[in-house]
Amino acid sequence: MRKDVRILLVGEPKVGKTSLIMSLVSEEFPDEVPLRAEEITIPADVTPERVPTHIVDYSEAEQSDEQLYQEISKANVICIVYSVNNKKSIEKVTSHWIPLINDRTDKDSRVPLILVGNKSDLVEHSSMETILPIMNQYQDIETCVECSAKNLKNISELFYYAQKAVLHPTGPLYCPEEKELKPSCIKALTRIFKVSDLDNDGILNDNELNFFQRTCFNTPLAPQALEDVKNVVRRNMTDGVKDNGLSLKGFLFLHTLFIQRGRHETTWTVLRRFGYDDDLELTQEYLFPMIKIPPDCTTELNHNAYLFLQSVFDKHDKDRDCALSPDEVKDLFKVFPYMPWGPDVNNTVCTNDQGWITYQGYLSQWTLTTYLDVQRSLEYLGYLGYSIIYEQESQAAAMTVTRNKRIDLQKKQTQRSVFRCNVLGARGSGKSGFLQAFLGRNLQRQRQIREDHKSFYAISTTYVYGQEKYLLLHEVMPDFEFLSEADLACDAVCLVYDVSNPRSFEYCAKVYKQYFIDSKTPCVVIAAKSDLHEVRQHYSLSPHEFCRKHKLHPPQPFTCNSTDAPSKDIYTRLTTMAMYPHARLRCMCACNRCTYCLCQNLLKLELLRSIKAQLRRVMFNRFILRISSSV
Repeated sequence: MRKDVRILLVGEPKVGKTSLIMSLVSEEFPDEVPLRAEEITIPADVTPERVPTHIVDYSEAEQSDEQLYQEISKANVICIVYSVNNKKSIEKVTSHWIPLINDRTDKDSRVPLILVGNKSDLVEHSSMETILPIMNQYQDIETCVECSAKNLKNISELFYYAQKAVLHPTGPLYCPEEKELKPSCIKALTRIFKVSDLDNDGILNDNELNFFQRTCFNTPLAPQALEDVKNVVRRNMTDGVKDNGLSLKGFLFLHTLFIQRGRHETTWTVLRRFGYDDDLELTQEYLFPMIKIPPDCTTELNHNAYLFLQSVFDKHDKDRDCALSPDEVKDLFKVFPYMPWGPDVNNTVCTNDQGWITYQGYLSQWTLTTYLDVQRSLEYLGYLGYSIIYEQESQAAAMTVTRNKRIDLQKKQTQRSVFRCNVLGARGSGKSGFLQAFLGRNLQRQRQIREDHKSFYAISTTYVYGQEKYLLLHEVMPDFEFLSEADLACDAVCLVYDVSNPRSFEYCAKVYKQYFIDSKTPCVVIAAKSDLHEVRQHYSLSPHEFCRKHKLHPPQPFTCNSTDAPSKDIYTRLTTMAMYPHARLRCMCACNRCTYCLCQNLLKLELLRSIKAQLRRVMFNRFILRISSSV
């Protein structure tokens, strides 16, 4: 809603513009009226809508045409004042003032107009018969008010309607000729209905209606009031109420009724609560709330965000198969202005045998988006109504900003749940296969993926000593000459080479020596396509010798050419290395000396330390109790 309202009064000389302003301020008719009143600001606390209001007078005798044009361009609403006992002033409304205002305002952002018939105390008849055809002719006219500055009749109402025309305009909501809501209004209210329909059954039941009422108006509806609302809909529509709940048609009818009865502020209150601006677009402030992310920190969803996303999944998983079919995905994203997930998403996360995104895959994709592009994640949560359903100030409440990675290294522990591993290698070395194998797809299933549906990311969960963590794999394009900061910023690195290609390992060796030899980022060499015949690599050192020289783990044999889903052991080890980059030893076998084994032991030690600390606290508390009892 606007932070202030600027009202401009125009009209022919002597119609009483200045008198109206002075009567409002002093609450009495002035004995002497100046040619023009000074600009007046009414404080927010004395206006019905709690918005500061500026009232500006115009005088032909004191102001030039250029000054008038400037005031028209600054005004939020214009009151065209005429005298009810002066036909010439009424004629000038259509012959001069409305054309002048339209010429000086943008066609797409016309200011609302209010016709003000002053001096009603001088006549016994109404001017409405003359004014109604004018109102029907010009859509920009919000309303007409007859008043008297002398008798103080309808003075407060005049400025209230002017304020209301700015803060709660009818134009964007309703088409008076068709007597129905405009398409943009229907679209916005339909999204609001779907967000409020918590069980996605197409009906707002009593609990959902009460939640909606409390969300928008800070007060629930009494049971009788709920029935009265539904009865009004029943009397006017056959399918507005279903199973004792309000259908979408009934919901839209209610808002049409509000507007037709002059209560469009009710509809605007609802729209603004759900993030809409005066043009019925979701505001930037709603979609992209402020969130500070210091350097070397990452973004993750917190527990409440996952609970919310789980409820959204359950709401749309109609067949309860723990996967979203294409129709269910389409239904989920109906509250979005566009489809946010393309076909590549199905090759980024886990799917079922039909290729549908599973529950785990669904959460993984949200985790990926939050990690890579937190602004987009905030936007998506905004469309779904997170801050409204969970009664938070904004979607930023769904985010956790992790601490600086340098602190994790110093403390040798981390609270993060998402770890990124960049996968590098020469073209054709098996990087894509390594990513897809993480999602449980063997070579046969990978061959069914269309080229234009491939993804450079793969994300799923792994378990490190019982703790669920997300591992995000990113396939980096093989450009040795230039690796960006994003290509280097990660928690672990996989250097993949093809054992059957004699020139494949050379790329890995060069990349390691150029970018990672002095880095604290753990690196692992993957000997991909290990089911094929291994050939000698055309490099000065063999892969094993290279790893031994640089104190890396020996190359890890890997293949996805199997009948079953590929093994996930290597991915668990990668996650462990990412969690404990300080524990860098040489091998990855069950020897209690390598990074993987050492990290498992570190976790056991941390668990034992935690148990010992708890025991010490219990013993100390018992000791204190004994002393206090003896005293």
